[in-house]
Amino acid sequence: MPKVAVYNAAGEQVGELELSEKVFGVDVKPAVLHQAVVAQLANARQGTRATKNRALVRGGGRKPWRQKGTGRARQGSIRAPQWVGGGTVFGPQPRDFSMRLPKKLRRLAIRGALSSKVSEGSLIVLDSLQIEAPKTKEMIRILSNLKVPGKALVVGEGLNQPAHLSARNIPGVKYLPATDINVVDLLHHDHLVVTTAAVKRIEEVFA
Repeated sequence: MPKVAVYNAAGEQVGELELSEKVFGVDVKPAVLHQAVVAQLANARQGTRATKNRALVRGGGRKPWRQKGTGRARQGSIRAPQWVGGGTVFGPQPRDFSMRLPKKLRRLAIRGALSSKVSEGSLIVLDSLQIEAPKTKEMIRILSNLKVPGKALVVGEGLNQPAHLSARNIPGVKYLPATDINVVDLLHHDHLVVTTAAVKRIEEVFA
């Protein structure tokens, strides 16, 4: 079983924690991670963009001039695609971009992303995250004590509103409950800061 150090908010090591081999020690499969990322990003797309074809644009009900005798090319409507203000040909229409991944594949991808953080030494375990009121300075202080540079994903056991509000104003820092972790956020952030309670919750859900 992989072992990691446990730190307090002051950045001092206060113990060690054994991680579950089933969750934090699996083989990382890039193809599975790629599938999960593509599916998650596709599911986030609204798919509501649309253009109007010649049947939907306003006007153009009358033939602009007679068929023959004017010396001009024959035209049936001023809303044909070749006219300014005319309809669009083969433009985007509303569509559903959603993709469905099997549950086992989604869980395998999350386990692989967590395991990659452990193997890279980017997983930092915090004994507890006690923030009484939303204060950005407090979150910055904790991350500074833990020597966490760059982008960091902070994970707690549940929805911690003060921690969430304290983290959201820091560029590159995001707070998530343990049950809301996902492959895109895990791979997007350089470091994963997780509380001991959140580790147990993650092992319960994804083991």
